Amino acid sequence: MRHRSVADLMTPTAVAVQRGTSFKEIARLLDEYGITAVPVVDEENRPVGVVSEADLLRRHAAKDGPSSAEAMMSSPAVTARPSWTAVEAARLMERHRVKRLPVVDADGRLIGVLSRSDLLQLFLRRDRSIQEEIREDVIVRILRLSPSAVHIDVDEGRVTLSGTLERPGLGPILVRLCETVDGVVEVADRMTYEGDEGGS
Repeated sequence: MRHRSVADLMTPTAVAVQRGTSFKEIARLLDEYGITAVPVVDEENRPVGVVSEADLLRRHAAKDGPSSAEAMMSSPAVTARPSWTAVEAARLMERHRVKRLPVVDADGRLIGVLSRSDLLQLFLRRDRSIQEEIREDVIVRILRLSPSAVHIDVDEGRVTLSGTLERPGLGPILVRLCETVDGVVEVADRMTYEGDEGGS
């Protein structure tokens, strides 16, 4: 299975500001691009922090002190790599309670931004493409079963598995594999197994 990566989901060529960018300029950029935060980069385009709407509101409420990006930013910047899976990025967002992650290359330079809304794209996959991936990758390629061995029903990302398998031990493995498919919201196991009471 090929999971969609941060590189697949991120917005490339991210909007960024310098340390000395003013309050008003940052507010204008957030409004113009419809974003909630912006990375602050150094002279080599490496993220050093992030200024969010919340940072601007706090500075406005305080009404004192400098209002440059450097003075307002949260630092250090929490960043992601383009090769990461969406799950890795989502966990980092949750751990640090942030809504956007600057994405950096191997040299630490900014190449894009990943937002929560980008991650939600995973759950907008068509049911048919989820069904096909489960059948071709999970059932046939990984578990080496006949494509007709398991009936797969997908509705709004909710997967229901039914049919009869020879080995009960395959059930939990099948469910876990299906849960890792991009776009799957939940998996219901309706499988029966040869030798179950009333199942043979």
